[in-house]
Amino acid sequence: MLLTCMKAENMKLKRSFIWIAFFIIPIIPAFMGTGNYLQNIGILKSEWFSLWTQHTLFYSNFFYAPLIAIYCAYIWRVENFNHNRNFLMTAPIPVWCIFLAKLFNIFWVTFLTQLWVGALYILCGKIAGLPGMPDTIILYWLLRGAWGGMGVAALMLLISMPIRSFAVPAALGLIGGITGLLAANSGFGMYYPFSLMMMGMNSNKYEDVLSGAGIPFMIFSTLYIIIFSIIGIRFLAFRDVKA
Repeated sequence: MLLTCMKAENMKLKRSFIWIAFFIIPIIPAFMGTGNYLQNIGILKSEWFSLWTQHTLFYSNFFYAPLIAIYCAYIWRVENFNHNRNFLMTAPIPVWCIFLAKLFNIFWVTFLTQLWVGALYILCGKIAGLPGMPDTIILYWLLRGAWGGMGVAALMLLISMPIRSFAVPAALGLIGGITGLLAANSGFGMYYPFSLMMMGMNSNKYEDVLSGAGIPFMIFSTLYIIIFSIIGIRFLAFRDVKA
C-alpha cells in the first residue's frame, strides 16, 4: 500500500512547479557564494574548500530550509483544493501511508537537490578558475546534509498540512535557518533540527564540524524524523476523524 501511495505522489510531481524551484533556487546561492569568493579571493586561500564555505554560507543558512518548505507545501497543494482532501481521507488507505508516502517523496527530491547543489558547486568552481576537482568529502557532506534536512522535511510536511500558502512555510523555513545558525554557533546545534541540516553540510567551515560526532548527528537527525512523523500522522488522523 505504501509503494502504491508513493507512486501516486510521484505522478503529482511530474511537470509540476516543484521542478522550477528545484532548478532555479539553488542557482541563487551558488552565484552569490561564487561572487563572494571572487571578491575575497585574496584572503580565501583554500581554493575548493574556500568556495564551499561561501556556497554553504548562503545556501545552508538562507535557502535550504525554505526550499524544503516549498517542496512540502506543494506536495499538499493538490489535497488543499476542490475537496480533494476529503476524497483522499475517505479512500481505503491507512493514514500513515498517506503521510509517509509524501515524506519519502520529499526525501528523494531533497536528495536530488543536494546532487544539483554539488553540480552547481563544481560548475562555479570551474568558472572561478579552480584547478582539478574538489575533495570527495564534499559529496559526503552533501549526503550528510540531506539526511540532516530530513527532520526539517518531516516538520515542514506537518506544518504545511493545514496551510494552503507557499509563503508561510517558506517564511518559517527562513526563520528556522537563521535560528539554526544561531543555535549552531551557540553550541546547541545538535539539539535543533534546523542546525543539523547546516552542520551536516559543514556550512561555512573548512574542518569537519562533526568530526567525532557523526553518531550523535545521525541519532538526533533520525529522532527528529521519527518524532515529527508520528505527530504528523496523529494530526492527519485527528483531522480525518474531525472531518
